[in-house]
Amino acid sequence: MKSEDRVTMQQIAQAADVSLGTVSHVINDTATVREPLRQRVLKAVKDLGYEPNELSRGLRLNRTNILGMIIPDITNPFFPGVVRGAEDVAYKDSYQLVLCNSDNDPHKEAVYLSQLKSFLPAGILLIPASDSTISSNLSGPPVVCVDRRPEGWKGDFVTVANRDGAGKAARHLIAMGHRRIGVISGPSRLANSLERLHGFCQAMDDAGVPIAPEYIQEALFDRASGYTSAMRLLHMLPRPTAIFATNDLMAMGVLLAIRDSKLVCPNDVSVISFDGLDVTELTDPALTTVYQPGYQLGYAAARLLRERIEGCNDPAREIELDTELRIRHSVARINPA
Repeated sequence: MKSEDRVTMQQIAQAADVSLGTVSHVINDTATVREPLRQRVLKAVKDLGYEPNELSRGLRLNRTNILGMIIPDITNPFFPGVVRGAEDVAYKDSYQLVLCNSDNDPHKEAVYLSQLKSFLPAGILLIPASDSTISSNLSGPPVVCVDRRPEGWKGDFVTVANRDGAGKAARHLIAMGHRRIGVISGPSRLANSLERLHGFCQAMDDAGVPIAPEYIQEALFDRASGYTSAMRLLHMLPRPTAIFATNDLMAMGVLLAIRDSKLVCPNDVSVISFDGLDVTELTDPALTTVYQPGYQLGYAAARLLRERIEGCNDPAREIELDTELRIRHSVARINPA
């Protein structure tokens, strides 16, 4: 049969010797059909090579099997793990995941949200852009925010324990004797960035080791800005004995800045970071980092979205996953004096 001679449900009904309604119920799973009839329909579908028109089906049901997912930076190696976790849930439940990259631009994010809705998705997963304008009251399919909480968001949200994870980093540096510590935080407009900064500073305060304001530098969660911020810290007098970068990409910029300054990590300056990317095992030295479970983040968010698609009307939920400090070779023990 030629591709343009598309098999119709009427032809399936004739081949299976059943009604058109029975074929529709089997294909769209809209009603229970007696097993002998169902098997006849499925055999006819296979024999005739029927391929359902998902767009037509979506128009009939006012919903497709599409799950939209918007991420802020497709080049950031943390996000593919999150996407993979979501995709595994989607595939298992016969959904198709459509991925969009907002480039951390709230306008582009809004455009993608509008475009996705026009395809009648079953639901949307969103890792918000900086300054995201998404509202909890938006109409349309269910939305679950992942990793970052937009300002004012009161809907479903899945994240990691950013404050606690950053506190683990601070306590490890203190236990290794460090008292003069620099911090390179991410953008202050992002909730997870602020949570890491506040968690780190709180743990330092609790230990009676305050951080001088000039030792806190704001960057952009990328390697280039991590490098620039590290250079500023390395030229301060007295120089920090350790630097906490609030994501691994910035930490790689820190390592490069240390090398370009003719210093050695960890002998001259120790480095600790947050994310737990696989590549941190391959840096020189291997980075001590706070691991956040990206795959589990996407998996949990997709499962929560599936519950909403299936009709769960419980109050909005917030799921927080634990982090783990992975100690390697980038932090040296020093004499606090």
